Amino acid sequence: MPLMNALPHARHFIDGAWTDSGTVGESTDPATGEVLGTFADGGAPEARAAIDAARRAFETGDWARDRDLRARALFEMSDRMAERRDELVGLLSRENGKIPAEAALEVDLTISKIRYYGALALTESGRASEVKPGLYSMTLRQPAGVAGVIAPWNSPVILSVRSFAPALAAGATVALKLPAQTALTNSLLYEIVAATTALPRGVFNAFTESGSSGARLIVADPGVDVISYTGSTHVGRSIMADASASLKGMSLELGGKTPMIVFDDADLDAAVPVLTKAITTFTGQFCMTGSRILVQRGIADALRTRLSAALEAVRVGPGTDPTSEMGPLIDRANADRVEKEISDAAEYARILVRGGRITDGPLAEGAFLRPALVEVDDVDRPIVQQEIFGPVATFEVFDDEADAVARANATEFGLAASIWTRDVDRPLRVGRELEAGTVWANTWAVIVDQMEEGGFKQSGVGRLNGERALEEFQEIKHIVHPAPRAS
Repeated sequence: MPLMNALPHARHFIDGAWTDSGTVGESTDPATGEVLGTFADGGAPEARAAIDAARRAFETGDWARDRDLRARALFEMSDRMAERRDELVGLLSRENGKIPAEAALEVDLTISKIRYYGALALTESGRASEVKPGLYSMTLRQPAGVAGVIAPWNSPVILSVRSFAPALAAGATVALKLPAQTALTNSLLYEIVAATTALPRGVFNAFTESGSSGARLIVADPGVDVISYTGSTHVGRSIMADASASLKGMSLELGGKTPMIVFDDADLDAAVPVLTKAITTFTGQFCMTGSRILVQRGIADALRTRLSAALEAVRVGPGTDPTSEMGPLIDRANADRVEKEISDAAEYARILVRGGRITDGPLAEGAFLRPALVEVDDVDRPIVQQEIFGPVATFEVFDDEADAVARANATEFGLAASIWTRDVDRPLRVGRELEAGTVWANTWAVIVDQMEEGGFKQSGVGRLNGERALEEFQEIKHIVHPAPRAS
C-alpha cells in the first residue's frame, strides 16, 4: 500500500498486478471517526477484469491439474500470513473495531485454516470398482472452474479465506470481492497472497467495492462457475435468483439467530461468562452471536439477575485501551440502527438492560453501543425474528424440553444453537430436534477446520470447513471403462 498524502492507499490485485480505480474512498476508525487511509473503490470493471483473469488462468495454466502446486502455494501463503500476523491483527482491530484479542483470534484461526486446505489439496476421495465383470467404473473430482467469492466486513480475513482457500485447494481460480468498510485490511490480505511466489498469475484476483455492481457481475456472469457468499439472508436470496440463469453451484452462509438454551440443571457459574461473550464478541456482529437466551423457568430469576449484571459490567472502549472488553460497531450508522431496534422493542417487551448508544464522554464520537438484554414472551416479535447484528439479546423463558425446542425453532434461521445442562444425554436428545447446522453442548462458537459448518432453513445452503468445502468447488466425473477378460 503506497503512501498518498501520508496515508496508506489500498488497491486491487488483479491478474498479478496492482490496480487503481477512478473512484477513491476513505477508510475510517469506527472508534474515533479518524480517517485511516484511502482506497480504490472498485465496481463492474474490476469484477470483469478479475473474472477474465481467473478464467485465463484456469483454462491455460496447470493450477487445475497440479495438486502438488496447489498444496505448495497454500502452505507458503500460510507462512506469509504468519510473518505479517501482528501487522494484520493491528490493522484489523483498528479498521474493523474488534478489540485486539478478537482480531488475533480471527487471524490465528485463518493461518491454520490455510494450512489445513493445503493438506487437503493432496487428499483424494474418488472411488473405483469393477461393477460388473469386465466393466470398470470410477469417479474423479475436477475443479468447477472460476469461483466467485463475496465476503462481508465483520470478519473479512477469515470469512474470505474460509471460501477461497478450499476453492484454491480444489483447483478453482478465484475472483474475490471484499467490502469497503475494511479496505485497508483487505489490501493487506491481498499483499500477503500476492507475496506467495508459488501462486501463478491470475489464479487469485481481488477487488474492494463500496457498492454492489462488481458483486452483481460476479453473480450473474456466465464466466463464473460457482459462488461462495457469506452475508445476510436477504442478499443471499437475491444472489440465488440472479445466478439461476446459469445454474451456478452455490454455497451461501447467511443470517443467524442462535438460541442459547439453558436448562434448570445448568452450571450457571460456567454458563454466564460464555453467554455474555456470546452476546458481545465482535460487538454482536457475528452470524453466530448468541442473540436468544432461552432459560428454563426454574432458574429464570437467577439467570436474569446474573446475566443482566454481567452485561452491565462489560467495559466498552476502543481497541487501543487494553481494558476494553467490547469495541465499537463498524460505523455510526449501524450503531444508530441497533439503537432504534432497542427503542422499538421497548414498546412490546421488557428491557432488562437498556444498553444502547453512548452519546456523551470520550466515546461519543465513535460507533459505540452498550450491550442490551430484552425479555420477551411472544416469539413472533421482531426482535426475536430479525437478525439485529449488534450486542442485543432476547431473554425468553420456557417450561420443558418440548417448549425449548419449539421456541428455538420458531425463526426462519437455523445456523447454530447452544445447550447448557448437566444431563449427559440431553444435548444429543434436544440437539437432534433443533433445526440448526451446528449445536454446541455447554460451550459456544467452537469451530474447527476439520468439521463442516453451515445453516439449515434460511441460514444458507452448502457447507464450508471440512472436506465438504472442497466439494463446493468441484464437479464429479463418472468414467466407465469396459475391459472384458481376454478370450
